[in-house]
Amino acid sequence: MTGRRPTLSTILPTTHQRVRATALSAVAIAACASLTAGCGTIPGFSAAGDDEIKVMTWAPQKTGATNKAGMPAMASAIVRWVNSQGGVGGHKLKLITCNDHNTSVGAANCAQKAADEDVVAVVGSYSQFGDSYFAALEGAAIPYIGGYGASNEEFTSPVSYPVNGGQLTLLAGLGEALAGSCGPVTLVRPDSIAGDQLPQLLDSGLQAGGHAKSIDQLAAEDLTEYDKQSQQALEHATSESGKTGCVVPELGDRTATFMDNFQRARQDFPKVKTAAEVGSVDQTVINSTGGASGPYEGSYITGWYPVASDSRWDQMKKVISKEAFGDNRIDPADAGVQTTWIAYQVLLAALKKIGSGEISSDSVRRTLNDGLKVSTGDLTPPLSWPYQGKLSAAGFSRLVNTDVNVQTVKDGLLRSANKTALDMTDILENADLT
Repeated sequence: MTGRRPTLSTILPTTHQRVRATALSAVAIAACASLTAGCGTIPGFSAAGDDEIKVMTWAPQKTGATNKAGMPAMASAIVRWVNSQGGVGGHKLKLITCNDHNTSVGAANCAQKAADEDVVAVVGSYSQFGDSYFAALEGAAIPYIGGYGASNEEFTSPVSYPVNGGQLTLLAGLGEALAGSCGPVTLVRPDSIAGDQLPQLLDSGLQAGGHAKSIDQLAAEDLTEYDKQSQQALEHATSESGKTGCVVPELGDRTATFMDNFQRARQDFPKVKTAAEVGSVDQTVINSTGGASGPYEGSYITGWYPVASDSRWDQMKKVISKEAFGDNRIDPADAGVQTTWIAYQVLLAALKKIGSGEISSDSVRRTLNDGLKVSTGDLTPPLSWPYQGKLSAAGFSRLVNTDVNVQTVKDGLLRSANKTALDMTDILENADLT
C-alpha cells in the first residue's frame, strides 16, 4: 500500500490547515463519542469556526437492481444529530455522499471522489465491487469503516475495518441453524465463480451440526423466470422420506424473482420450508412479499445483528425520529441502515481517541490500527482490528466479528430464534473455502 502521509494531514476544504481540538473539545468528544450512550445538549459548546471534518458514505441508488438508499440517508441523519450537539471536538461533520450505481466504474469513481475530497474515512457504505474501489482508497490511505461485507476485499484490505462478517458468516451460521431442523437442504445459487464458494460456506455449518452436505443446484445468472428451478428444488427437498426439507435461495438480486415462482410451485409441497441470510432477505423483503402470508413465514434467517425490535436499537430509532422523521428511505429493520449506524460509532470512537490531536484519514487509520476497542452497545462484540485477525489463516485477516444471530419469521416479523449469537470462528477456520 502506498500512503500519502505528507498530503493527507489536512481535511479543511480550502485552507489545508490542521484541525486541532481544544481541551473543552476533548470533553465534548468523550460525552458524544458513543452513539448508543446518546448526547445531550452541551451548554456553552458549539462548533469553532468553519473547520469541518469530511466523511463519505456511498451506496447504489435508483438502479434496476441493488439499491441501498437508506445507508446515505442514515448517515445524513447521524451527521445532523452529531452536529446538533456541537459537532466533534467543536468541528462540524460534513457528509459527502456518492452513488456507485451498482457498477464497477461507479464504485471506482466514488473512491476517487473520496480521495479528491480528502475525507477522513468512508463510513457505513455498500458496494459489491471491492476490486474496483480499494486500490484508490489504499493509495490515499483512507479507511473504509463498516462496509456491508459485499466483497471479499473488505476482509483482506489493510484499510478496511468491517463491523460484520459478511456473507461468509451468515451462510455458515445458516447451515448450523438448519442442521437440526431440516431434512434435505437444497441450495439454489448462480452458476458463476462467485457462486462457487456458496456451497462450501453453507456446508461448513451443516456438517458442523451433523447434517449431510446440501444439494447444489445451479441456475444461469441471466434467468428471468425460475419455474423449472423451483420445481427441481422442491423435488430435491422432499426426496428423503419422513423429513421436511429446506430450500435456500442465494441468487442475489434475482432471489425475489425466484421466490415468486417458488411460492406458486410450493402449493404441491406445503411442508417444504425456505431459509436465507440477511444479505438476500430482510424485513423489507418479507414485507414486500406478503408478510405472514408470504414465502418466508416460518423461515430461518441469519443476520449480523439483533432483531430490529431489540431495545439495543432504541438510540438509533431516536436519532431517526429526531433527524429523519418521515424519510421513508430509512427503515430501522434494514441491515444496511443498521450497519451504517454501527460504522459511525466506530468513527466517533476513533475521533474521541484522537482527542486534541490531528484529525485526518491518516490519524483515523493509525488509531484504528493501534488497538482501539469499540463498544457498540452489545449490537456486536467489542470491535478491534489487529494486524492479523482471528481468521487470517483462512485468508480473511480483517474479519473480526464472526457473530451470527439466528432469526425466524413469525406473523410476518423477524424475531430472535437464539438467546445468544453463534460464533462462527471455529467453523470458518475449518471450512474448505479454496
